Amino acid sequence: MVGESFEYAKEAVVGKWNKWIMLIIATIILGIPLAGYSLKVLRGDKPAPEVSDWGTLFIDGIKYMIIMLIYMIPAMIVLFVVVGASVLATMSSNPSAAMAAVGGILFGLLLFFVVALITAIFAIIGAVRFARTGKMGEAFNFSEILVTIGKIGWGSYIIALIVLFVVQMIIAFILSIIMMIPYLGFIIYICLMSPIMLFQTRYICQLYDGAGAA
Repeated sequence: MVGESFEYAKEAVVGKWNKWIMLIIATIILGIPLAGYSLKVLRGDKPAPEVSDWGTLFIDGIKYMIIMLIYMIPAMIVLFVVVGASVLATMSSNPSAAMAAVGGILFGLLLFFVVALITAIFAIIGAVRFARTGKMGEAFNFSEILVTIGKIGWGSYIIALIVLFVVQMIIAFILSIIMMIPYLGFIIYICLMSPIMLFQTRYICQLYDGAGAA
């Protein structure tokens, strides 16, 4: 899956400078059209489709971002309520209360991570369902999402996400080095955002299609 996704992204932009420039423009415009374009990839289009119909890309991108924002709400509530309250408690003049507040912050961050992880497990499949049905409600059809994950296999699904996370960390490390190059680093970063998106989205598309194969 990693190899196929890399080849998919490479084939989409290498030697196809017009498409790459359009993707760079889509990235610069707040990333909204790029988010809309990623839905085309999630639909299983192969090879990568052309960048066209910008109005649809904008509308789909906004819908996609709204869906992801809704999925973020539980984790953000934990972050603001639990961690926020603990941070305020650290300002107490009572040393014992302040120490307890520090423990509360650590617990809150751990809880935030767990909630974010759980929601991400559902959000990934939900995003593909939205891409393929065009219905925002299907992104939150949890019963069908569970059925899909079950067909993939929970073990296979979690391992696949861990592999993707590791690859993302490697990419992030490389990008952090590139960003250290004055001026040019930022330009290279912007140019690489769309191929990275193509890689990640194609990977998720293959993961989802694994349910059909199963």
